Amino acid sequence: MKSLFDKESYEEINRRINALSLSSQRQWGKMEVAQMLAHCKAAFRVPLSDKKIPRSFLGLMIGWMIKSKLYNDDPWKKNLPTAPEFKISGEKNFEKERQELSGLINTFYTRGPGNVGKFPHPMFGTFTQPQWGQAMYKHLDHHLRQFGV
Repeated sequence: MKSLFDKESYEEINRRINALSLSSQRQWGKMEVAQMLAHCKAAFRVPLSDKKIPRSFLGLMIGWMIKSKLYNDDPWKKNLPTAPEFKISGEKNFEKERQELSGLINTFYTRGPGNVGKFPHPMFGTFTQPQWGQAMYKHLDHHLRQFGV
């Protein structure tokens, strides 16, 4: 499984993000490209946070059952449900969102294992450091495939 902590995977993700354009069309789902970038930014706030995010009731009930799908080799299915706090609506500035997401990815990579994910994920609970790297790579990969890059 690829990890965002690995240099090659980090560079691959950055190339793919740079291949996006304002005219990139989704292959599935509802988000426009700039909304997808904002959504991915929101996801990075979890492992990079210095404060604990409360566990969701749904996460406590079923998060453990699907947690391993976040860091295994199987691609995520299309049109998976999104937690309300990670849904993005309204117009977003593509270049701003792309630049800010790239900055968060760089922060995650440069902090490295041992310096991210201080607290449990609000939906899926505790991850090991390798699992954080794999889950964040897999989330980005899912959405970049959604836009054909």
